[in-house]
Amino acid sequence: MAGLRLGPLLRYTDGSSATVWVETSRPCAAEVRCADGAGGTARTFQIEGHHYALVPVTGLTPGTTTPYEVLLDGARVWPLPGTPFPPSVIRTSTGTRESGESGELRVAFGSCRWAAPPADGKGKVGPDALDTLAARIASAPEDERPDVLLLLGDQVYADETSDATRQWLAARRDLSDPPGGEVADYEEYTRLYYESWLDPEVRWLLSTVPSCMIFDDHDVIDDWNTSASWLAEMRDTDWWQERLLSGLMSYWVHQHLGNLSPDELAADPVYAAVRSAPDGTDVLRAFATEADADPASVRWSYRRDFGRVRVLMVDSRAARVLAEDSRSMLHPAEARWLREQALAEPGSCDHLLIGTSLPWLLPHLVHDAERWDAALCRGERGARWARFGERLRRGADLEHWAAFPESFAELADLIAEAGSGSEAPATVCVLSGDVHHAYVAEPKWPAGAGHGGPGARVLQLTCSPVHNSVPLSIRLGFRFGWSAVARALGRRLARHGRCPRPPVTWRRTGGPWFGNQLMTLTLRGRAARLRLEQARAGRDGRPRLETVAESELTR
Repeated sequence: MAGLRLGPLLRYTDGSSATVWVETSRPCAAEVRCADGAGGTARTFQIEGHHYALVPVTGLTPGTTTPYEVLLDGARVWPLPGTPFPPSVIRTSTGTRESGESGELRVAFGSCRWAAPPADGKGKVGPDALDTLAARIASAPEDERPDVLLLLGDQVYADETSDATRQWLAARRDLSDPPGGEVADYEEYTRLYYESWLDPEVRWLLSTVPSCMIFDDHDVIDDWNTSASWLAEMRDTDWWQERLLSGLMSYWVHQHLGNLSPDELAADPVYAAVRSAPDGTDVLRAFATEADADPASVRWSYRRDFGRVRVLMVDSRAARVLAEDSRSMLHPAEARWLREQALAEPGSCDHLLIGTSLPWLLPHLVHDAERWDAALCRGERGARWARFGERLRRGADLEHWAAFPESFAELADLIAEAGSGSEAPATVCVLSGDVHHAYVAEPKWPAGAGHGGPGARVLQLTCSPVHNSVPLSIRLGFRFGWSAVARALGRRLARHGRCPRPPVTWRRTGGPWFGNQLMTLTLRGRAARLRLEQARAGRDGRPRLETVAESELTR
């Protein structure tokens, strides 16, 4: 009899359809059966001895909330027997771009979730914000809840494993050999997903709140694709190729497939080939190999429309061009795609959300240090400074949008264009994580800019971590990074690197906030409201989400 190993995860939803992801213990037919008669079935496919299905659910009624159950070969496996949680549900939307209507949409987002227990190797990590969100929704399922959860990177930590995972790894291989206590192959990646997604609260949360995901570096390795020399050194090792291919394969299975709509899945040749093969491992490995050799051959970025809210999730890791003479955050085809999607169908969206794991706008000192370092690395001050710049880039993680100055400027120009004109959205928000604190920053375009600056409200909204440590050094460093003294120091670095002025200036309008946290955007019509909540232990010892800041974003 087939069993449910992982999931269900509710991924894509719209007004009448959804997808539900599961991993099973053996080949079988997976079925999702809804209380209102809607549902769907799919046969499992096999990767590296594991069995998965992405079940398309059709026949749903717009604007409804429908409980569902999962069956494998006709036997019910979800909800779990004796579960303390309410039934998992599929909520469908009502608003459409075509109708010009848009109901209220709540978008919760964050990044950087270390799944291990708080005391496991990281000191006082504190309550998990996703666990705490799940507990709140479960205790009051009819109250306010997110309509979608955007997870902006570091869903798993391949390079920072827990004590329990290292013990499991040690039973498979000798940890004195590279990569030591980090994961090495596909089977070990699956262990990370079990550790993260079998957490009871998170498992139930992901079964009942739709999710969109994108990777960041720790989903593969810290500082993934920092530079061309970094990548060359990694490729010289005897373990990197298997690590990378396994990381891309496991991401495709566990995260990427669920980001796609049913129509996109039906048109995906890799998905079709994997499903039609008795064992899809070789097909998927060949795909990952091509993605590694030619990043332009695959697009991990994607677009989702929620009525009149457009979400563009951007790959800011695998899509990079690393050669110093043409260094770019996005290769040309990816940049064209982003531009086409941001400017598509003028007047069709009230809010444009650009999800990128790495912040576009950083504390001023960090931004200036990164563009100064980029100038050194490309030889602006000679070979000796270039060698110093590369060491600094790796040691200080100087590889955000600011470290790709032309890409930073191109994104600024695109945002200004997308936010300008009579049919522009009310807001253009860049949603990011990575930097283990939260803040709000607002850019300003100079008066002499050709477009005159956008009419839309433009904001950088950064929120992390969901569950991770925030050392005192990080707190002090980022607080200082926003200060006037730090800005002056940053300007001196920029002058030394002969860096041109960035195309925008910006100021911090909220934060910095430190802790395990989530941001939620509530969007209704052209109105937008932002709330930041942190997971804290209550007086009764139970963690709860407490509102730290809340503000209206639209003028």
